[in-house]
Parts: sequence; structure tokens; C-alpha cells
Amino acid sequence: MLSVSEAHERILAVFSPVETQTVSLNRAAGRVLARDIKAKTDLPLFDNSSVDGFALHAVDCASPRTLKVVADIRAGSTTSKPLQPGECARIMTGASLPPGTEAVVMVEDTDFSVRAPGTPAPQVVTIHKAIQPGENIRRAGDNLHTGDMVLSAGMHLRAQEIGLLAMLGEAEVQVHRQPRLALLSSGDELLPVETPLTPGKIHESNSYTLAALAEEAGVELIRLGVADDSEVDIRSRLDQAVEVKADVIVSSAGVSVGAFDYVKSVIEEDGELDFWKVNMRPGKPLAFGRYRGVPFIGLPGNPVSAFVGFEVFVRPALEKLSGLEVQPRPHQVACLVEPLESDGRESYLRAVVSQENGRLMARLTGDQGSGNILSLVQANALLIVPSGVKSLPANSDIDIWLIA
Repeated sequence: MLSVSEAHERILAVFSPVETQTVSLNRAAGRVLARDIKAKTDLPLFDNSSVDGFALHAVDCASPRTLKVVADIRAGSTTSKPLQPGECARIMTGASLPPGTEAVVMVEDTDFSVRAPGTPAPQVVTIHKAIQPGENIRRAGDNLHTGDMVLSAGMHLRAQEIGLLAMLGEAEVQVHRQPRLALLSSGDELLPVETPLTPGKIHESNSYTLAALAEEAGVELIRLGVADDSEVDIRSRLDQAVEVKADVIVSSAGVSVGAFDYVKSVIEEDGELDFWKVNMRPGKPLAFGRYRGVPFIGLPGNPVSAFVGFEVFVRPALEKLSGLEVQPRPHQVACLVEPLESDGRESYLRAVVSQENGRLMARLTGDQGSGNILSLVQANALLIVPSGVKSLPANSDIDIWLIA
């Protein structure tokens, strides 16, 4: 059996980023940027007020005084008339400053108390607070200058990046297209979730779990459905994935050594398998290869094994396909509240981790059977037991992945 790290490396070596496409900014959230972005303008674009208040001339900042109001400047408007000593202008947040402005006093620090919408500016205003030159002013270029590098290719575009692109006037952006993931389940015992149960049957759940994980990872999902335990049906559904030009095929079940585990044999007949066992728990029967040239990852059929296999192997592959730089998943260290036993394989055990007295404390969620998805629902972390370790006493430190 391969180690987890070797299997991880061999899988990632096969994948490379998908091609790029240009999309409108309102469709770019969650995508991966494919080219560097430099600022086309200064930000802010012009000197503006950061508050609602009164713009002051330089000589009028020093002490309380009464000034003549000579302009009323709303956001979106400008004036070219300079302020003179003894003059001020009412100004709204974000409005362009009149020439000669050295500071803006907040309206709360004046005697102008009528602030209802539509209220005209006063003829004079008394300033109650001395302020420093530059106070409440946002100068042009304070944040960015034209030509500055602001976003690098390979960044995952979150809401804040989308907002910045909008401020820079980027109506379209070049991103990597969404990878196409074809998802297959197999098993004669599986029934659609809406179908009443009959003896010997169970509701199919893996496609729902894996689809949710895949869509969370930002892929275009192709649902191949649930195949019968027959080579003909499995091959037909895998052929569909090839026809729609999937970038990767992910299956659950059918890759172990059971008498009716046909997925593995179909892959070997019409493609190749690189490996099909990994030294991990849960999830040992994990297959990797190609079907008619399309990379294939076969996850085990047990629900927890499928979930863990996706997180350990499929998600990093999708990140690389998407154009992201694959980084090791962030680990934290927790203290075991109770002893644990393992079987020597690298293990990913479900646990609840909580903050107690400044430390992260980890408790197993009970039965660690690979079919017990309830224990996964109850967990907010996976404890990572290294290969070769068969037991850990209480109060041991252990690496964890937070999954909630």
C-alpha cells in the first residue's frame, strides 16, 4: 500500500490548471484569477471627505470659530472655487474637496444640528472643536497609485477582491474556467433518496455528500447517477464523462475486492490504474488512474471513507485544476482528552474540538466505523494519527484539521 503522502504526490502530478476564460465581474466570485491585475487609476481617485461635515481652510483648523458657509458639496459633485480664510463648505462623505481644504470637521462637532434629508446648508456655522490639518480627509492615491500591482494570478476571488476590481473599473476579468467533475456512484443496493426502502436496500447518499463537497470547491458538476453492479452500465456512464470532456472522474464504491466491484475492472480494461490501495484509515481502497485518458479517482463506498478521501485527495486535485497553488492544509494542535487506539495506518478520526482554558481539547465522537456518518455530522475536526502509531494516551498533543 502507498503512503498517504506518496499517493497525494502521484495524484497531483497528473493535474495541471485548466484553460482560462474572460467573464463579467458579476460572475467572477469564487473563481481563480488567471492574470495579474495592476491599478488603472489612483485610489482614491481624488481628495475626498471621509465624513459628513464642513471642509475648512488651512488657517481655520486651529481653534473654535464661526465661519461663512460658501458651498454645499454632495457626493458626486465638485467645485473649482477655492476656500478662503474664514470660509467653509458643507460636504458629504465621499465628496470631492474644494481647493484649499486642509481638514473636515464632523457635523457633530458644530452647532448645525438639523440633519434631516433635504435640509439646506446654513449660512454660517460655529465649529466647537479644533482639529488637526489632514483630519477626515482621504487623499488621492492614499491606497493605490496607477500601475501598482494589486492582485496576483492564482488568487481565489472573494467578495473583497470583487469589490476592489469594481473600484478599479475592471468590468471583465480573466479567470480559469471551472473544472468539470463527473461524479458516479455504483451499487445494486442503492435506491434514490425519494424511493421507499425495500429489504436489502439503502438510500444512496454518497453522491449528495460528494456533490456538495465538489460544488463547494467551485467545480462544474456532471452527475453520472448510480450505476448497477454491471460492467455494461458502469462503462456506459464512464463513457458519458469522456463525451462531455470531464477533467476528472470521481466515483464512490466498486474499487475494492468484492465479487461485484466492477468499477476497478472497467477502468483497467479501458484505461489504466496507477494504484488502488492507500495506507490510511478510513479509505484504504482508493483507486487512481485514467479512463480513456481522463484522470479517475475511485473513492470507497463507505460514507465516511468517501468524505475523507475527497478531503485528502480530491480537493487538492481540484485546487490545482482550478489554477490555485496547492498548499498543505492548515493543521492545528489539540490535546487529547481521552486515550485513543488505531491500527497503525495513517488515520483520520472524527472528533469534537473545543477551547478550554486557552487550549484546544479533542474528544472522539464515539464509534469510528467508516459507515457511521452521524459521527461525522457531530464532529468539527479530524484528528490525524500518523502512520505506525497504534495508540496515544490522554493529554497527548495531536494534529487536527478543522472541518466546521
